[in-house]
Amino acid sequence: MPYSLAIFDLDGTLADSFPWFLRTINDVADRFGFRRVKDEDIEKLRHASSREILSHLEVPLWKLPAIARHARRLKAEAASEISLFAGVEAMLQTLADNGVQLALVTSDSEANAREKLGDAATLFSHFDCSASLFGKPAKFRRVIGRAGVEPSQVIGIGDEVRDIEAARAVGIACGAVCWGYAAPAALRALKPDHVFEQMDEIVGVLCGTHGTRRVVSEA
Repeated sequence: MPYSLAIFDLDGTLADSFPWFLRTINDVADRFGFRRVKDEDIEKLRHASSREILSHLEVPLWKLPAIARHARRLKAEAASEISLFAGVEAMLQTLADNGVQLALVTSDSEANAREKLGDAATLFSHFDCSASLFGKPAKFRRVIGRAGVEPSQVIGIGDEVRDIEAARAVGIACGAVCWGYAAPAALRALKPDHVFEQMDEIVGVLCGTHGTRRVVSEA
Protein backbone atom coordinates (compact mmCIF):
# COMPACT_ATOMS: atom_id res chain seq x y z
CA MET A 1 0.00 0.00 0.00
CA PRO A 2 1.20 3.58 -0.57
CA TYR A 3 2.52 5.46 2.48
CA SER A 4 2.48 9.18 3.25
CA LEU A 5 5.46 9.18 5.66
CA ALA A 6 8.67 7.16 5.44
CA ILE A 7 10.99 7.14 8.47
CA PHE A 8 14.48 6.10 7.45
CA ASP A 9 17.40 4.84 9.48
CA LEU A 10 20.77 6.22 8.34
CA ASP A 11 23.72 3.89 8.88
CA GLY A 12 23.42 0.68 6.89
CA THR A 13 20.19 1.86 5.27
CA LEU A 14 21.09 5.06 3.42
CA ALA A 15 24.79 5.39 4.32
CA ASP A 16 27.31 2.63 3.66
CA SER A 17 29.02 2.86 7.05
CA PHE A 18 29.54 -0.83 7.88
CA PRO A 19 33.10 -0.94 6.45
CA TRP A 20 33.98 2.12 8.58
CA PHE A 21 32.38 0.44 11.62
CA LEU A 22 34.50 -2.69 11.18
CA ARG A 23 37.67 -0.60 10.89
CA THR A 24 36.78 1.39 14.01
CA ILE A 25 35.02 -0.91 16.48
CA ASN A 26 38.10 -2.48 18.07
CA ASP A 27 39.71 0.89 18.76
CA VAL A 28 36.48 1.87 20.53
CA ALA A 29 36.48 -1.45 22.38
CA ASP A 30 40.00 -0.85 23.66
CA ARG A 31 39.15 2.69 24.74
CA PHE A 32 36.00 1.71 26.67
CA GLY A 33 37.04 -1.72 27.88
CA PHE A 34 34.64 -4.06 26.14
CA ARG A 35 35.35 -7.18 24.09
CA ARG A 36 37.01 -6.77 20.70
CA VAL A 37 35.22 -8.06 17.61
CA LYS A 38 37.08 -10.93 15.95
CA ASP A 39 36.70 -11.65 12.26
CA GLU A 40 34.93 -14.91 13.06
CA ASP A 41 32.41 -13.05 15.26
CA ILE A 42 31.11 -10.74 12.55
CA GLU A 43 28.60 -13.02 10.87
CA LYS A 44 27.25 -14.25 14.21
CA LEU A 45 26.72 -10.67 15.36
CA ARG A 46 24.90 -9.83 12.12
CA HIS A 47 22.25 -12.40 13.17
CA ALA A 48 21.92 -11.06 16.73
CA SER A 49 19.61 -8.52 18.33
CA SER A 50 20.98 -5.31 19.84
CA ARG A 51 20.66 -6.79 23.33
CA GLU A 52 22.50 -9.94 22.25
CA ILE A 53 25.27 -7.89 20.64
CA LEU A 54 25.79 -5.84 23.81
CA SER A 55 25.85 -9.03 25.87
CA HIS A 56 28.36 -10.72 23.59
CA LEU A 57 30.67 -7.70 23.62
CA GLU A 58 30.20 -7.30 27.39
CA VAL A 59 29.33 -3.62 27.05
CA PRO A 60 28.13 -2.14 30.38
CA LEU A 61 24.90 -0.23 29.78
CA TRP A 62 26.14 2.73 31.81
CA LYS A 63 28.92 3.26 29.29
CA LEU A 64 26.60 3.49 26.28
CA PRO A 65 26.09 7.30 26.34
CA ALA A 66 29.86 7.91 26.40
CA ILE A 67 30.43 5.32 23.67
CA ALA A 68 27.74 6.94 21.53
CA ARG A 69 29.27 10.40 21.95
CA HIS A 70 32.71 9.09 21.03
CA ALA A 71 31.33 7.25 17.99
CA ARG A 72 29.63 10.43 16.77
CA ARG A 73 32.93 12.31 17.00
CA LEU A 74 34.73 9.58 15.07
CA LYS A 75 32.02 9.59 12.38
CA ALA A 76 32.32 13.33 12.00
CA GLU A 77 36.06 12.97 11.49
CA ALA A 78 35.54 10.16 8.96
CA ALA A 79 32.70 11.81 7.03
CA SER A 80 34.61 11.70 3.76
CA GLU A 81 35.02 7.91 4.12
CA ILE A 82 31.28 7.19 4.43
CA SER A 83 29.19 7.55 1.29
CA LEU A 84 25.54 6.92 0.50
CA PHE A 85 24.61 3.64 -1.14
CA ALA A 86 24.20 3.81 -4.90
CA GLY A 87 20.71 4.93 -5.83
CA VAL A 88 19.81 6.59 -2.51
CA GLU A 89 19.53 10.12 -3.87
CA ALA A 90 17.35 9.02 -6.79
CA MET A 91 15.11 6.95 -4.53
CA LEU A 92 14.62 9.79 -2.03
CA GLN A 93 13.97 12.33 -4.78
CA THR A 94 11.34 10.09 -6.36
CA LEU A 95 9.56 9.57 -3.04
CA ALA A 96 9.52 13.31 -2.40
CA ASP A 97 8.27 13.99 -5.92
CA ASN A 98 5.38 11.63 -5.24
CA GLY A 99 4.30 13.37 -2.05
CA VAL A 100 5.87 11.05 0.52
CA GLN A 101 7.15 12.95 3.57
CA LEU A 102 10.65 11.87 4.55
CA ALA A 103 11.99 11.62 8.09
CA LEU A 104 15.35 10.50 9.45
CA VAL A 105 15.76 8.82 12.83
CA THR A 106 19.30 8.01 13.89
CA SER A 107 21.51 7.86 16.97
CA ASP A 108 24.06 9.91 15.05
CA SER A 109 24.05 13.70 15.36
CA GLU A 110 21.95 15.78 12.98
CA ALA A 111 25.09 17.55 11.77
CA ASN A 112 26.72 14.22 10.86
CA ALA A 113 23.52 13.02 9.22
CA ARG A 114 23.16 16.12 7.09
CA GLU A 115 26.79 15.91 6.01
CA LYS A 116 26.37 12.28 4.95
CA LEU A 117 23.15 13.03 3.08
CA GLY A 118 24.59 16.03 1.28
CA ASP A 119 22.08 17.72 -1.03
CA ALA A 120 19.56 14.96 -0.25
CA ALA A 121 19.19 16.35 3.29
CA THR A 122 16.89 19.06 1.91
CA LEU A 123 14.37 16.36 0.95
CA PHE A 124 13.76 15.47 4.61
CA SER A 125 10.99 17.23 6.49
CA HIS A 126 11.82 15.76 9.91
CA PHE A 127 15.00 14.82 11.78
CA ASP A 128 15.18 13.12 15.18
CA CYS A 129 18.82 12.46 15.92
CA SER A 130 21.28 11.61 18.73
CA ALA A 131 21.09 8.84 21.29
CA SER A 132 17.88 8.63 23.30
CA LEU A 133 17.21 7.08 26.70
CA PHE A 134 13.90 5.76 25.38
CA GLY A 135 15.25 4.56 22.04
CA LYS A 136 13.75 4.56 18.59
CA PRO A 137 10.08 4.06 19.53
CA ALA A 138 10.03 7.45 21.27
CA LYS A 139 11.71 9.06 18.26
CA PHE A 140 9.19 7.45 15.90
CA ARG A 141 6.27 8.76 17.97
CA ARG A 142 7.67 12.29 17.94
CA VAL A 143 8.20 12.26 14.18
CA ILE A 144 4.72 10.87 13.50
CA GLY A 145 3.23 13.59 15.71
CA ARG A 146 5.12 16.33 13.90
CA ALA A 147 4.14 14.95 10.50
CA GLY A 148 0.46 14.89 11.48
CA VAL A 149 -0.28 11.51 9.90
CA GLU A 150 -1.96 8.35 11.12
CA PRO A 151 0.31 5.42 12.05
CA SER A 152 -1.38 3.34 9.35
CA GLN A 153 0.16 5.70 6.76
CA VAL A 154 3.72 5.38 8.10
CA ILE A 155 6.55 2.96 7.40
CA GLY A 156 9.88 2.69 9.17
CA ILE A 157 12.76 1.46 7.02
CA GLY A 158 16.00 0.15 8.49
CA ASP A 159 18.65 -2.52 8.34
CA GLU A 160 18.64 -3.92 11.88
CA VAL A 161 16.44 -6.03 14.13
CA ARG A 162 15.87 -3.05 16.43
CA ASP A 163 14.38 -1.07 13.53
CA ILE A 164 11.70 -3.71 13.05
CA GLU A 165 11.06 -3.91 16.79
CA ALA A 166 10.75 -0.13 17.11
CA ALA A 167 8.28 0.11 14.21
CA ARG A 168 6.10 -2.60 15.72
CA ALA A 169 6.24 -0.96 19.14
CA VAL A 170 4.49 2.13 17.75
CA GLY A 171 2.14 0.33 15.38
CA ILE A 172 3.62 1.31 12.03
CA ALA A 173 4.66 -0.81 9.06
CA CYS A 174 8.27 -1.95 8.89
CA GLY A 175 10.55 -2.41 5.92
CA ALA A 176 13.94 -4.13 6.12
CA VAL A 177 16.79 -3.55 3.68
CA CYS A 178 19.17 -6.39 2.85
CA TRP A 179 22.33 -4.34 2.29
CA GLY A 180 23.09 -3.13 5.83
CA TYR A 181 24.42 -4.32 9.17
CA ALA A 182 22.09 -7.22 9.96
CA ALA A 183 22.05 -10.44 7.95
CA PRO A 184 19.01 -10.69 5.63
CA ALA A 185 18.06 -14.04 7.20
CA ALA A 186 17.88 -12.44 10.65
CA LEU A 187 15.57 -9.74 9.32
CA ARG A 188 13.36 -12.14 7.38
CA ALA A 189 12.94 -14.29 10.49
CA LEU A 190 11.04 -11.39 12.10
CA LYS A 191 8.65 -11.22 9.15
CA PRO A 192 8.75 -7.49 8.44
CA ASP A 193 5.97 -6.08 6.28
CA HIS A 194 8.39 -5.53 3.41
CA VAL A 195 11.88 -6.79 2.57
CA PHE A 196 13.88 -4.72 0.10
CA GLU A 197 16.64 -6.51 -1.76
CA GLN A 198 17.34 -3.60 -4.12
CA MET A 199 17.11 0.16 -3.66
CA ASP A 200 14.56 0.72 -6.42
CA GLU A 201 12.07 -1.63 -4.76
CA ILE A 202 11.42 1.00 -2.07
CA VAL A 203 9.71 3.37 -4.51
CA GLY A 204 7.41 0.68 -5.84
CA VAL A 205 6.20 -0.26 -2.37
CA LEU A 206 5.93 3.22 -0.86
CA CYS A 207 4.25 4.89 -3.79
CA GLY A 208 2.42 1.93 -5.27
CA THR A 209 3.60 0.40 -8.53
CA HIS A 210 1.21 2.51 -10.58
CA GLY A 211 1.19 5.51 -8.28
CA THR A 212 4.46 7.20 -9.12
CA ARG A 213 4.30 10.40 -11.15
CA ARG A 214 8.02 10.46 -11.88
CA VAL A 215 10.67 7.87 -11.24
CA VAL A 216 14.17 9.31 -11.23
CA SER A 217 17.00 7.14 -12.48
CA GLU A 218 20.69 7.84 -12.11
CA ALA A 219 22.87 8.01 -15.16
